[in-house]
Amino acid sequence: MQMLLVVTGGLVRVTGSGLGCPTWPKCTGESFVPDKTSSHVHGIIEFGNRMLTFALVAAAATTLVLAWRRSDLRKLAWLQFFGIFGQGILGGITVLTKLHPATVASHLLLSMLLIAGAATLQFKVKGYSENSNEKSNYEDLVANLLVLFAFITLIAGTIVTGSGPHAGDWQAPRFHFNLYTVAHIHSFFVASTFALALYIAIKFPRVQANLLIGIMIGQGLIGIIQWRLGLPQALVGFHLLGSALFWFAVWRTKLSFKFHRIENPA
Repeated sequence: MQMLLVVTGGLVRVTGSGLGCPTWPKCTGESFVPDKTSSHVHGIIEFGNRMLTFALVAAAATTLVLAWRRSDLRKLAWLQFFGIFGQGILGGITVLTKLHPATVASHLLLSMLLIAGAATLQFKVKGYSENSNEKSNYEDLVANLLVLFAFITLIAGTIVTGSGPHAGDWQAPRFHFNLYTVAHIHSFFVASTFALALYIAIKFPRVQANLLIGIMIGQGLIGIIQWRLGLPQALVGFHLLGSALFWFAVWRTKLSFKFHRIENPA
């Protein structure tokens, strides 16, 4: 469901609906829901994105209850629960700062951290356990480098978005960077992450890197096409979804260094 929040947040951005509800926690000065004082379509899109938070809270609370008897899951479930509340507050700050690109970027990056936590939770629930054999320092280095390069790729992507035409509202502030320059910096880290993923797939066959490689190929094609076509809304939205899938696959690859499948999880 965290990925769904990324998708709806992307819809808010590409449709220019970030200030469809111009204040927070209310949608307008007098109402918690869109009214005649707000742009009707943009208000509905932004309000829908806000309402998804309640569904996420319910899902996180349910996860917490189900995970309560397992100490290895409880902490991860608590992090999801409180992280979603943090998302709501950060979303409010984003609106109150009139969609400053730094707060918009922080909002997305927090979602990515929550996706990482959810992926770890999923690994443990599906019957993966930490390897009993101690990993080499080299394996740790490679896994951590993959995560580092991938996260820098995401940060660079948020800077590209904050410097381009889809920052959430037509009048929202932008980063004062050259779009061409930051896009190429982003591309450099994409290529570096892809090269490292290929190396992992060849050097460590037991590690689950194939999904990451496939997603990166698709994401790279979308990125190139959207750039060539002048950043059309639909492709930007798909690229944002791809970024969430990319990060999930990166974290899954990292986890597969650390965990192995067991037959009968507790």
